[in-house]
Amino acid sequence: MSMRSAPGVVGKGAAKAIRSLAASVIANMHIIAACLLAALFLSLLSWGVLLGGAAADRDEGVRASLEQARAIAHAYSEQVARAVNWHDLVLRQTRDSWGLSAHGLNLESAQSAEMFADATFSNLAILASDGRLVTAMKRQGELALAAQARFFQIHAGAPADQLVISQVIDDFGNVAELQFSRPIRAAGGRFDGVVLVQVAAQKLTLDFFMQRFPPDGVVGLAGADSLPLLTVAGGIRPVRLALPPLAAGGGSVLAPAAWFGDGRTRYFGWHQAGAYPLTAFVGLDQQNMLAPFDAAREAAVSRAIFATAALFAGALVVMGFLLRLTWRKRESQRTDETYRMATEGSSDGFFILGILFNGTGAVDDFEVLDCNKHGAAFCHQRRETLIGRRFSALYRDNTLAELLEVLRGAVNTGSYDGELEFQLEGADRSRWMQLKAVRSEQKLAITLRDISESKAHVAALEHRGNHDALTGLPNRHWLQWYLPQAIGRAREHRQTLALLFIDLDGFKAANDTMGHAAGDELLRHAAHRLKEAVRPHDHVIRLGGDEFVVILENNLRVEDAAIVAERVIAAFKPKFKLIGGTAVLGTSIGISSFPTDGDDAAALLQNADVAMYSVKTSGKGSFRFFDQQFYEALRQQLEFEQELRRAIEHDEFVVHYQPRMDLASSRATSMEALVRWLHPRRGLLEPAEFIPLAEKTGMIVRLGELVLGKVCGQLAQWAAREANVVPVSVNISSRQFNETDIARVFSGAMARHNVAPSLLEIELTESSMMGGSSHVLESLSKIRAMGIKLLVDDFGTGYSSLAQLQLLDFDVLKVDKAFTSRIEQTEQGRILFAAIITMAHALGMRVVAEGVETGKQLSILRALRCDEVQGYFISLPQAAAEAQSVLLSPVA
Repeated sequence: MSMRSAPGVVGKGAAKAIRSLAASVIANMHIIAACLLAALFLSLLSWGVLLGGAAADRDEGVRASLEQARAIAHAYSEQVARAVNWHDLVLRQTRDSWGLSAHGLNLESAQSAEMFADATFSNLAILASDGRLVTAMKRQGELALAAQARFFQIHAGAPADQLVISQVIDDFGNVAELQFSRPIRAAGGRFDGVVLVQVAAQKLTLDFFMQRFPPDGVVGLAGADSLPLLTVAGGIRPVRLALPPLAAGGGSVLAPAAWFGDGRTRYFGWHQAGAYPLTAFVGLDQQNMLAPFDAAREAAVSRAIFATAALFAGALVVMGFLLRLTWRKRESQRTDETYRMATEGSSDGFFILGILFNGTGAVDDFEVLDCNKHGAAFCHQRRETLIGRRFSALYRDNTLAELLEVLRGAVNTGSYDGELEFQLEGADRSRWMQLKAVRSEQKLAITLRDISESKAHVAALEHRGNHDALTGLPNRHWLQWYLPQAIGRAREHRQTLALLFIDLDGFKAANDTMGHAAGDELLRHAAHRLKEAVRPHDHVIRLGGDEFVVILENNLRVEDAAIVAERVIAAFKPKFKLIGGTAVLGTSIGISSFPTDGDDAAALLQNADVAMYSVKTSGKGSFRFFDQQFYEALRQQLEFEQELRRAIEHDEFVVHYQPRMDLASSRATSMEALVRWLHPRRGLLEPAEFIPLAEKTGMIVRLGELVLGKVCGQLAQWAAREANVVPVSVNISSRQFNETDIARVFSGAMARHNVAPSLLEIELTESSMMGGSSHVLESLSKIRAMGIKLLVDDFGTGYSSLAQLQLLDFDVLKVDKAFTSRIEQTEQGRILFAAIITMAHALGMRVVAEGVETGKQLSILRALRCDEVQGYFISLPQAAAEAQSVLLSPVA
């Protein structure tokens, strides 16, 4: 028997529910008060912590700014002192070369320009005793008036050899250059002229802060009377200063705006430049230095306001939830008493349906005769309102047609068991049900079980497995499933298909500098731009990291792939705006097509990757189609790399030795170890054929350790057979020097073979010493402490400067063979080599001439007082022998 609701029941139930809710609110006023008080307390506490922390951070910023100004001024003063020392060394060397050449040195020659190509000064000149310009790298107008200049008069009137520092003022009244000068004395001490060097002001100011010059910062030099010699602001423009007397030594203060011509307050630090009457000073703009702290305080206040609002909103939500929970609990307790308990033991929905036939005897509809609470809940109805209703009033058209077909089948066959998707009237989403139906006379007994959550869970797992969690794009797993199908469709319909393999240029640098959170944000933005750049029906896939793939289908032409690639490249031109700043990315794109470049998914992906790699190696930021010739070249390079790796693992290398001869005694004083590769197919390979690859791939580190072990083992054998064994020098690459603890490597090798440190020497190229970093200085100090000599190899071909040679304490300077070859060709070549020898001897280093190939070269080097020579004229590199003396015997 069906049950129906009488008119007015719904209205009375609503009024009763409102009265129950009001009573529940009044009974739980303590919950409302507790939520609001808790929110107020947490808000006040967070504001106090925020404002106190902001004030402390700003005070710390002031202290740190003063300390930073003092530290930068100290560092700058050391740089200035080293610069003055170096320019003084140039003056002395030029003066000595002037005397050695019998006043024939030509500073305007190409040889001089080459010798000082990397110099930091702008001009080098020699003036006669009457002030006349004799020779200069650059002839300038102001040098013609040198006789009236104060520096010239000081040298002409003072008998002492002193360094004079003076200013060079430009046409606008600014200090354009500083000038360093020393007197030239003839026989008997007579004043015979002046040698001077001019240094651009920016070389003593801007260059020091080239990487991180603070905005509106001031840097400059002052004399002993605190009067500025040169000053620049912002790294480029001069600024007027009015400095009070500065305390001796150094210090830092908050300088008022009156000190500076631009009227800005700065944290001012100063420090004396060594023993010179120069004070280096730095001014850090107060507004810029404290801007991060002020901005952080404003941002924190904004966040705190939002957090306070969110906190009170959350308190209201929690309060509402608690009130609703207590009200529903009370209502549930009352409702449960009115429901029948007969069919409530199961969580399944239960229905008894009456079968309604039409005039022809066919099933036309079904009527709900009875149901339990769970069944009514499935229909979003109360049991009382559901009973008596027809299915045609409960479901929409598509769902109704499908459901009627299923139930009619159950009527005809007597039963049904399967899954259905229900779309209820008024519901915003469908539900999946497990439906079982059994016919009994003119009724159907139906059991429903909601499987929507398990269906959704399976769908979510499938989506998660096929999509990238960060960008939401399809992932590699999806690509491996989809691409073979796409190729199959293209093959079936005789169409083309293209792959774009995309790598983001600059992503790693942005991720390392800005952090992984910013990197994830950047990848999401990049994925969005890719989706916007390609066509609507193209598929964008993230392979992983910063690599993406685009699949182009629909019978495209070659031009279509190029157009899409150009659109992708253009889409990445604008900067990416992130929460933590901005970033710039580019794209390198490789393109492969089906069937031209591959017949399956693996081949297309590999060839697109190869094409992308060719873009990477030729400048990035472009696209390229797959090229079989490049692939073959890349394959050969990879094969050679594998052969080299295998050669290191199986030790396919031998060491040859080339002696060095001391010119004074004509005896061999040392030998250089030179590695050779005994290639199983190509024979004996010279270092030029494999060392660059070892450097590029990092295998040079392991190869260097292998060669060092061979040399130490050979030295141990020679020392056991002979009494007088000369040392052997080992070449060390920049990667070995910078990526390993080279001192520990050498000490370990000497300990294993029981070799004395005096039998080993280390040859370093100039690139290994670039920058004079703390790591370089520390490593060199450890090596020298062990008793191992240090040699500068191939001097003149790298990027070192005289200042670096002065800073780094080396024993021997090996001059590159390019300089040796010139000494018998031109007089300038001999003068240049003589200057190098003079400079090296002044720094306490012995000089070795490399590449000596003729007797004439040997004679000239003797006359120039070169210490040692090495080259084919002396001896060819030879394989190791049982006794070292056998290798030394060919020495001339």
